Amino acid sequence: MQILLILNDPPYGTERCYNGLRLALALIKSKPETMITVFLMADAVAAAKAGQKTPDGYYNVERMLKGVVVGKGQVLLCGTCMEARGLADTEMVLGAQRSSMAELAAATLAADKVLVF
Repeated sequence: MQILLILNDPPYGTERCYNGLRLALALIKSKPETMITVFLMADAVAAAKAGQKTPDGYYNVERMLKGVVVGKGQVLLCGTCMEARGLADTEMVLGAQRSSMAELAAATLAADKVLVF
């Protein structure tokens, strides 16, 4: 099964990004053979910025994204959204890849389920 999660909200301030990543990690853990793709767009692209420092006891979306990559999931970043926010590829977490709307369209068509946060 292929599952696509599309995240739109900023990494902090709301919990939508956090909850989408929690679900992605739970799916990877419960069914490792499931293909998980996380597509970050709009303000969610900031979730993939490397070097995040959060207070002790607070969730860290960078670590969560690394967990998706380690679990063989795919993390794609909207290139246009990155450019609009002044984010370069070199600033992003290892394993996250610049992507496009064409690739999002292809991932949507290939997915058995699409979840939007």
